[in-house]
Amino acid sequence: MVGSVWAALGLSLAGLSALSLVSPAWFLTPTFSFGVLTYCSWPQDNSRNQSCATFRSLGALPDFAWKVSAAMLLGGWLLLAFNAILLLSWALSPKRLCPRRGSGPAPGLQAAAAAATVVGLLVFPVGLASPFARAACGDASVYHSGQCRLGWGYVTAILNAVLASLLPIIGRPRTTEVQGKTVFFSSDTEQIILVPETSK
Repeated sequence: MVGSVWAALGLSLAGLSALSLVSPAWFLTPTFSFGVLTYCSWPQDNSRNQSCATFRSLGALPDFAWKVSAAMLLGGWLLLAFNAILLLSWALSPKRLCPRRGSGPAPGLQAAAAAATVVGLLVFPVGLASPFARAACGDASVYHSGQCRLGWGYVTAILNAVLASLLPIIGRPRTTEVQGKTVFFSSDTEQIILVPETSK
């Protein structure tokens, strides 16, 4: 049961990360929006008539900082997707084959994905000084969006990074000392495991 919850959380994080990556709503103006991989434009007061385009490769991105950010964010997403697949296989495997302990088979993988995503999110606003962003946002510069406002795509990516960094901490088994014995508490197994204390 707990394995299924971790698998569902892993799949949700990977899906949210993919959604924020393809979203063109990281920074918005009344007639233009752009994200890491896509951008859209539309006539004034007619946002239903949008035309969108995608940067087809890292080389097509308008700034070096943007390229670094995209590479880190894509790397973080790939790690999250791989972690979700591991969690799903862990949840579906028989208990004898794979004992249930902690937050899954590779909590470090999720922490690495969160770190890569955070680095990508911190580097992306450096690209606001690029000619592409300045044409869209006016007087934009590094960490200053000019006339653009923050969109839901960037906020979703931030929340995703926070959740990805908190889940390995929440799922870590806790240990406690009780009268000379080490007691492991694991919410997955719903058991208490007593281990005799070794001499130091």
